[in-house]
Amino acid sequence: MFMKKFSTKALVAICAVGISFNSFAGNKDRTGQSGAPEMLINPWGRSTGLFAQNTANVGGIEAMKVNVAGLAQDSSTDMGLSHGIYLTGTNISINDFAIAQKLGDVGVIGVNVMSMSFGDIPVTDYFNPEGYGTYHPQFLNVEVGFAKQFSTHVNAGVGATYVSEQMNNISALGLAFEGGIQYTTGKKDNFHFGITLRNIGTNMRFTGTGFSINGDNPQSSPTFAVTQTYPSDKFEMPTYLNIGLAYDLYLDENHLTSKDGLPMHRLSLIGNFTSNSFNNDYLGGGLEYSFRNMFMLRAAYRYENGIGNATTSTTMYMGLAAGATVQTRIGGKGPMYAFDYSFRPTQRPANGVHMLSFRLTR
Repeated sequence: MFMKKFSTKALVAICAVGISFNSFAGNKDRTGQSGAPEMLINPWGRSTGLFAQNTANVGGIEAMKVNVAGLAQDSSTDMGLSHGIYLTGTNISINDFAIAQKLGDVGVIGVNVMSMSFGDIPVTDYFNPEGYGTYHPQFLNVEVGFAKQFSTHVNAGVGATYVSEQMNNISALGLAFEGGIQYTTGKKDNFHFGITLRNIGTNMRFTGTGFSINGDNPQSSPTFAVTQTYPSDKFEMPTYLNIGLAYDLYLDENHLTSKDGLPMHRLSLIGNFTSNSFNNDYLGGGLEYSFRNMFMLRAAYRYENGIGNATTSTTMYMGLAAGATVQTRIGGKGPMYAFDYSFRPTQRPANGVHMLSFRLTR
C-alpha cells in the first residue's frame, strides 16, 4: 500500500514538472535579488561532471550539495577532500571537506565544510583610486545532513547550513535548510526519481564598522565630528527546487559480469529540471558510462534562457560539463579510493571551472 501511494505521489510530481516547462523562464522580476551565491556552488568533481543534475541517483557525501537524501546510500564511512579553481584566472578557489558515518539502523549523518577564497583584492577609495593595500574576503559554509533509508526503494533526508561571509570589517551570517527524497524502482532497481528543495533560510544582512563614516554634523554650531552608519539592505537565500530522473542500462548483462556479479558496463541516462527563485530555470540531461565500477566517464548539458548569447545570457557557463572517475579497492576488500575530475567551460575572460576530488569509502 505504501509503495502504491508513493508511486502516485511520484507521478504527480513528474506531471508538475511538465506543467512547469510551460513557464520555463524562471522569475524574471526577482533575478539577481538574492545573496549568498556560494550556496549554488557544488565543489565535488563527480557530480559537477553532470552539472549536479544527478538529483535522482547521487549518493554519498556529495549528496549534501545535490540531494541530501542520497546520503543514506553510504555503507559505513565516507570522507573526501575537494579543490576547485573557479573561473580560471580570477584567483577564486574553493576548498571542501566532508565526512559521513552510518549510525546503524538510525540513518547516516554527514558534515560538509566549504570555504571560498578570492585572493588579494586592492583597497581603493576616493582619495586613493590606485589602491593602498589589499583585503581578503572569505566565504564559509558548514552543513550538517541526516538521511535514512526507509526501505530498499525510498531514501529521505534533511540538512542545515550555517553561512558566513566576511571581508575586513563587515560580515553577514545566515542559516539555510533543505530536504529531499529519492525513490528507486524497476526490476533491477534501475529507475530513479529524486526531488529536493534547497536553501530555505533566514534573511541575511551585512553589518559592521565598514558601514560607518566619520564626518561633521552640519546641524550643530559650531560643527563637531560624528560617526554616521549606513546599514545595508537584507537579502534572501537563493532557494531552488530540483526534480530529476535517472535510468540505468546494464550493457551485456547476460554474459559479461564483474566479480561481484554486477554487469561490467553501465550507461546511466539522467534528466533534471531546476526551478530557481532568483535565476532562470534550468533544464538538462547527461550520460554516465561505468566500466566495472572502476572507470567512469560522464558528460552533460544544462539549458537556460539566453545561454550561448553574449548579449542576453545571464550566466557565465556555456552549458556543457564533462568529467571522469578512477576508483579501486586496495587489497580487494579494503576501502574504496576514488579520484574525480570535472570541467565546465565558461565565457571569456574566464577560462572555465575545474574541480578535483579525492574520496575514501569504507
